[in-house]
Amino acid sequence: MKNLHWFLFSAFFLISACNQAQQVTDKNTSLKTTTEIGATLAPELLVDEVVKVEKPEEEWKTELTKEEYYVLREKGTERSFTGDLWDHKGEGTYVCAACELPLFSSVTKFKSGTGWPSYYAPVDEKYVATLEDKKHGWNRVEVLCARCDGHLGHVFEDGPAPTGLRYCINSVSLDFVPSVK
Repeated sequence: MKNLHWFLFSAFFLISACNQAQQVTDKNTSLKTTTEIGATLAPELLVDEVVKVEKPEEEWKTELTKEEYYVLREKGTERSFTGDLWDHKGEGTYVCAACELPLFSSVTKFKSGTGWPSYYAPVDEKYVATLEDKKHGWNRVEVLCARCDGHLGHVFEDGPAPTGLRYCINSVSLDFVPSVK
């Protein structure tokens, strides 16, 4: 009976999230392209080549908070609507909390209604990696930082134009660097 309740709750949540994403798609007709996104970032954040950062797990444990370690290194998930960035509206760049690689621009952030920060595109495709994720009986695509392999969240095909993607990312996986005007 407990599994049935969990299944019904999950199904309701997914249907609600998809409905919210469609509403956002309908309202956003002037979303920027990936080329325009890169042009809005501070040049010092961008890297030509993504060089892997490899550290022993004990070192990660000393550098990250318990929650950051749980999400980034153990592939955990923060509870929805609890992260400090899910409803954040500042202009700037969202970088990896573990290695500071620029991952998402505020230009691509949108309100998905899921309770996690959502973006329709990364700053650069080479800055994120994806893996098939079949845990918990679902077929999903996991999103990782391409530099440190930190778990960021998942990407779904129910986002707004121009990509149709929704990068659903844990707030704790990110730090925010405001734009300098």
